[in-house]
Amino acid sequence: MVRKKIEGMVIDDLKESDLPEVVAIETVSFTMPWSEALFYNEIHNPGSILKVARVNGRIAGYICVNQIIDEGHILNLAVHPEFRGTGIASSLIEYVIHYLKEKSCRFIFLEVRISNETAKKMYEKFDFEVIGTRKNYYLLPVEDAVIMTLKLKE
Repeated sequence: MVRKKIEGMVIDDLKESDLPEVVAIETVSFTMPWSEALFYNEIHNPGSILKVARVNGRIAGYICVNQIIDEGHILNLAVHPEFRGTGIASSLIEYVIHYLKEKSCRFIFLEVRISNETAKKMYEKFDFEVIGTRKNYYLLPVEDAVIMTLKLKE
């Protein structure tokens, strides 16, 4: 998939020093945001892959993924409101897909709010497919999640 690259964007490891910026993005992005402690735990989880997209040194977005044996699970993805619609999320997803392929993963899973058409369409561009729903998965407001998966080519 060909994507326009954001000028000055670099994908880098999420570090403890990034947590204030990441938590600020998380807080404006979700009704039930992850706490700094949750991000800290993921940083120190050997099965976690945490990346930030920096634009001219500023964190524009981040992605949190777990890898268990040959499966990846996208846990969290958000982009700062000022950078939405610029391809940051797509760049992070592309990075993770490539990374997990190199790690011999066969599938990537994720959940997304059933009403989040923008996110669902973005994932579908990467060939993620809906495989089911999780009833009342989200709170504030209570809403079902769509479960999506991507089968990685060998």
